[in-house]
Amino acid sequence: MSNLRRVLERQQKQREEIRRRRAEEDRDVDEEEEQMLAAAHDAVGVLGLIPKQKLTAALRMFAYGASAEQVDEIARMGKSTILEYLVRFYDAVENLYTREYLRKPTPRDLQRLLQKGEDRGFPGMIGSIDCMY
Repeated sequence: MSNLRRVLERQQKQREEIRRRRAEEDRDVDEEEEQMLAAAHDAVGVLGLIPKQKLTAALRMFAYGASAEQVDEIARMGKSTILEYLVRFYDAVENLYTREYLRKPTPRDLQRLLQKGEDRGFPGMIGSIDCMY
Protein backbone atom coordinates (compact mmCIF):
# COMPACT_ATOMS: atom_id res chain seq x y z
CA MET A 1 0.00 0.00 0.00
CA SER A 2 2.83 2.41 0.77
CA ASN A 3 4.37 1.74 -2.67
CA LEU A 4 1.11 2.67 -4.34
CA ARG A 5 0.89 5.84 -2.24
CA ARG A 6 4.44 6.84 -3.25
CA VAL A 7 3.69 6.24 -6.92
CA LEU A 8 0.50 8.31 -6.70
CA GLU A 9 2.32 11.13 -4.90
CA ARG A 10 5.08 11.10 -7.51
CA GLN A 11 2.51 11.26 -10.32
CA GLN A 12 0.77 14.15 -8.59
CA LYS A 13 4.07 16.03 -8.27
CA GLN A 14 4.80 15.41 -11.95
CA ARG A 15 1.37 16.77 -12.92
CA GLU A 16 1.91 19.86 -10.77
CA GLU A 17 5.32 20.42 -12.36
CA ILE A 18 3.82 20.15 -15.84
CA ARG A 19 1.09 22.67 -14.92
CA ARG A 20 3.72 25.03 -13.49
CA ARG A 21 5.86 24.79 -16.64
CA ARG A 22 2.85 25.40 -18.89
CA ALA A 23 1.88 28.46 -16.87
CA GLU A 24 5.44 29.81 -17.22
CA GLU A 25 5.40 29.14 -20.97
CA ASP A 26 2.07 30.93 -21.28
CA ARG A 27 3.45 33.96 -19.43
CA ASP A 28 6.51 34.01 -21.69
CA VAL A 29 4.33 33.81 -24.80
CA ASP A 30 2.11 36.64 -23.53
CA GLU A 31 5.16 38.86 -22.95
CA GLU A 32 6.50 38.10 -26.44
CA GLU A 33 3.13 38.92 -27.99
CA GLU A 34 3.00 42.25 -26.14
CA GLN A 35 6.49 43.14 -27.34
CA MET A 36 5.57 42.11 -30.88
CA LEU A 37 2.58 44.43 -30.99
CA ALA A 38 4.08 47.40 -29.17
CA ALA A 39 4.81 50.54 -31.18
CA ALA A 40 8.33 51.80 -30.58
CA HIS A 41 10.14 55.05 -31.22
CA ASP A 42 13.12 55.00 -33.55
CA ALA A 43 16.48 56.71 -32.96
CA VAL A 44 15.08 60.08 -34.08
CA GLY A 45 12.04 59.75 -31.83
CA VAL A 46 9.50 59.03 -34.56
CA LEU A 47 6.78 56.60 -33.57
CA GLY A 48 7.02 53.35 -35.51
CA LEU A 49 4.29 51.05 -36.72
CA ILE A 50 1.27 50.71 -34.47
CA PRO A 51 -0.19 47.32 -33.56
CA LYS A 52 -3.19 47.72 -35.87
CA GLN A 53 -0.89 48.21 -38.86
CA LYS A 54 1.09 45.08 -38.02
CA LEU A 55 -2.01 42.98 -37.47
CA THR A 56 -3.72 44.31 -40.60
CA ALA A 57 -0.74 43.46 -42.77
CA ALA A 58 -0.54 39.92 -41.37
CA LEU A 59 -4.29 39.38 -41.76
CA ARG A 60 -4.29 40.69 -45.34
CA MET A 61 -1.63 38.20 -46.33
CA PHE A 62 -3.40 35.41 -44.49
CA ALA A 63 -6.98 36.14 -45.59
CA TYR A 64 -6.45 37.21 -49.20
CA GLY A 65 -3.31 35.28 -50.03
CA ALA A 66 -1.68 38.57 -50.86
CA SER A 67 2.05 38.75 -51.42
CA ALA A 68 4.34 40.86 -49.28
CA GLU A 69 4.78 43.25 -52.24
CA GLN A 70 1.03 43.85 -52.45
CA VAL A 71 0.69 44.44 -48.74
CA ASP A 72 3.74 46.70 -48.39
CA GLU A 73 2.20 49.19 -50.85
CA ILE A 74 -1.01 49.37 -48.83
CA ALA A 75 0.41 49.22 -45.30
CA ARG A 76 3.60 51.17 -46.09
CA MET A 77 5.71 48.58 -44.34
CA GLY A 78 8.81 46.82 -45.57
CA LYS A 79 8.45 43.31 -46.95
CA SER A 80 10.76 41.84 -44.32
CA THR A 81 8.73 43.49 -41.54
CA ILE A 82 5.47 42.17 -42.95
CA LEU A 83 6.84 38.64 -43.28
CA GLU A 84 8.31 38.77 -39.77
CA TYR A 85 4.96 39.75 -38.26
CA LEU A 86 3.10 37.18 -40.34
CA VAL A 87 5.32 34.47 -38.87
CA ARG A 88 4.87 35.92 -35.39
CA PHE A 89 1.10 36.01 -35.90
CA TYR A 90 1.09 32.33 -36.91
CA ASP A 91 3.25 31.45 -33.91
CA ALA A 92 0.89 33.30 -31.56
CA VAL A 93 -2.14 31.50 -32.99
CA GLU A 94 -0.38 28.17 -32.72
CA ASN A 95 0.64 28.84 -29.11
CA LEU A 96 -2.87 29.91 -28.17
CA TYR A 97 -4.82 27.09 -29.79
CA THR A 98 -2.54 24.05 -30.05
CA ARG A 99 -3.53 22.42 -26.77
CA GLU A 100 -7.25 22.55 -27.39
CA TYR A 101 -7.85 22.68 -31.12
CA LEU A 102 -4.67 21.69 -32.94
CA ARG A 103 -4.15 18.42 -31.12
CA LYS A 104 -4.54 14.79 -32.07
CA PRO A 105 -8.12 13.62 -31.66
CA THR A 106 -8.96 11.64 -28.54
CA PRO A 107 -10.78 8.31 -28.78
CA ARG A 108 -13.95 10.16 -27.80
CA ASP A 109 -13.42 12.70 -30.61
CA LEU A 110 -12.86 9.89 -33.11
CA GLN A 111 -16.00 8.10 -32.01
CA ARG A 112 -18.03 11.30 -32.37
CA LEU A 113 -16.60 11.94 -35.85
CA LEU A 114 -17.24 8.36 -36.95
CA GLN A 115 -20.84 8.60 -35.76
CA LYS A 116 -21.33 11.93 -37.53
CA GLY A 117 -19.93 10.47 -40.76
CA GLU A 118 -22.12 7.40 -40.48
CA ASP A 119 -25.21 9.56 -39.90
CA ARG A 120 -24.38 11.41 -43.13
CA GLY A 121 -23.96 8.25 -45.15
CA PHE A 122 -20.19 7.83 -44.95
CA PRO A 123 -19.51 4.96 -42.53
CA GLY A 124 -15.91 4.60 -41.39
CA MET A 125 -14.87 8.04 -42.62
CA ILE A 126 -13.19 10.59 -40.41
CA GLY A 127 -12.96 14.00 -42.04
CA SER A 128 -13.70 15.48 -45.39
CA ILE A 129 -14.56 13.50 -48.51
CA ASP A 130 -11.89 15.57 -50.27
CA CYS A 131 -9.20 13.86 -48.21
CA MET A 132 -10.03 10.35 -49.37
CA TYR A 133 -7.55 8.88 -51.84
